[in-house]
Amino acid sequence: MKVTVGVSNHHLHLTKEDYEILCKDTPIEVVKPINQPGQFASNILLTIQTPKNKIEKVRLLGPLRPYTQVEISKTDAYLLGLNPPVRESGNLIGAEPITIIGPYGSITKNCVIIANRHIHIDKETREKLGLTNVSEVKVKVGGIKGGILDHVSIKETNPAYYEMHIDTDDANANLIQNGDEVEIILE
Repeated sequence: MKVTVGVSNHHLHLTKEDYEILCKDTPIEVVKPINQPGQFASNILLTIQTPKNKIEKVRLLGPLRPYTQVEISKTDAYLLGLNPPVRESGNLIGAEPITIIGPYGSITKNCVIIANRHIHIDKETREKLGLTNVSEVKVKVGGIKGGILDHVSIKETNPAYYEMHIDTDDANANLIQNGDEVEIILE
């Protein structure tokens, strides 16, 4: 069965309290909706920094969340001198520390992860595709740099847009672009 791919660059999620420290009452505007229902790329660009280095213009994804989290690739981690764990969004156990700098303030938290590869799916689509009792799959990537991506988790949310999310490292290694189709392998 096929699934389209969404490639995720480094970004962050903020709580309301952390947003107010960093941005005060700056309005959060939708720059571009993303495929997952209700989520969007915002106009807010912040800096993430460690003692080794920094990355500027890191986009805030909205809406605000119950947790603050910075998602980066392993390549970003090397640049920043970090070794974050691979985790599902919202799981910050063992997350690395980072300072987030906004126009009005900064915060330092253990909130950096590398997001696991995952497929967003709603309950109805999951049942229709026979993935009800499946928590992880492999995905076959075609093309000149194709291969098999292992440990792709099934992430059921309702509602959801059926799509696989990978980071820029996975995309670059396999020459995958947003909207490409890949094949789910069931064992």
